Amino acid sequence: MRTKPTPPPSAPRAIALGRRVLEIEAAAVAALAGRLDEAFERAVELILTCKGRIIVSGIGKSGHIARKFAATLASTGTPAYFVHAAEAAHGDLGMIAPEDIVIALSNSGASSELLAIVPQVKRRGARLIAMTGNADSPLACEADIHLDAAVSEEACPLNLAPTASTTAELALSDALAVALLDARGFGEEDFARSHPGGRLGRRLLTHVRDVMRPLARSPVVAGDATLTEALLTMTHGGMGMTVAVGPDGKPAGIFTDGDLRRALESGLDVRTARLSDVLTRNPRGGISPAALAVEAAEMMERLRVNQLLVIDGAGVLVGTLDTHDLMQAKVI
Repeated sequence: MRTKPTPPPSAPRAIALGRRVLEIEAAAVAALAGRLDEAFERAVELILTCKGRIIVSGIGKSGHIARKFAATLASTGTPAYFVHAAEAAHGDLGMIAPEDIVIALSNSGASSELLAIVPQVKRRGARLIAMTGNADSPLACEADIHLDAAVSEEACPLNLAPTASTTAELALSDALAVALLDARGFGEEDFARSHPGGRLGRRLLTHVRDVMRPLARSPVVAGDATLTEALLTMTHGGMGMTVAVGPDGKPAGIFTDGDLRRALESGLDVRTARLSDVLTRNPRGGISPAALAVEAAEMMERLRVNQLLVIDGAGVLVGTLDTHDLMQAKVI
C-alpha cells in the first residue's frame, strides 16, 4: 500500500524552521568559545612543534569536515593532508610515521573505523588529537589532547542528522587553523604563495616585468623623429601614445592622443613638424620593472594616466605598461 507523499512545507513554516536551524547552530558555535581551555593551547603548541606531518582523519559527515580542515591548514602555513578513516585501516596507515600528529574528528567519539586505527597510531609513536562531542568517549580517552566540540542538540528536528555538530567541528577546526596561522606569523604574501591562482596571489606576486610590454613591442621612436613617424608608431602601438628615446636609451619625452589634439587645434602642420616640437618632456609615471603590478595600478590612479613608462635603475626605458595590460593580467 502506497503512502501519500508529504506535502511541501508552507512558506511561513519553512522560514521558521530555517531560522530555528540557524539559531541552534549559532548557539552551538557561541558555546564553543566559552569552553576553549588549555587543551586548545596545548594542541596549538603540539602542532607548531611537530617535526613530521599533520594527518587529519574522519568518517561520514565528520570526514567531510576533516577534509576541509586539512585543506585549510595546508593553505595557511601548516602542511596537512586528509586520510579517510576506512582507507587508513586498509593500508593507508603505512604512511604514518613516529613524528606525525593525527587529528581525528568524530562527534560520537566512538566511530569504529577511527577506533580501529588508534592502536596503530599509538604503536607507531605518533601523537593523537581528538575532536569529539563526547569527552568520555573511547576516542577522547585515548587521545593525547581532546578538543571539546559538544553540542546540546542537532538542528535537525529529529535530532539525528549531523547539523549543529558538524558546524561546531567546522568552527573549532577553523579556530585552531587561525591560531596556528597567527602563531606562525603567516601573512598576506605567504597566503598568496599558497593561492597563486587566486586574486590575492595575482595582486601580491605579479610584478611589472611580468605584465609590461617589452621595448620591442612598445611604441618607441628616436628623439629626432618626425611627427608623422611618431603618429604611425602610435597607431601601430595601440597604446594611444609614443615614447621618444634618446641615443642613451633614456626617454626624452612622450606624445599622446591628447597632445595630438592640442597640436591640431593650434594649427600645427603635421606633415612638417618634428616630434621634439610637441612632445611632453619629463613625463610623469616612470616605474621600475621590479615593482609590483598593484603599485603600477595605484600610480596610474593617483596620476590619472593610462600609461606608464617602465624604466630600469639606470634610467633606461625597458618597456611600457597601460591599464589594458593590468586588466588582462587580472590585477585590476
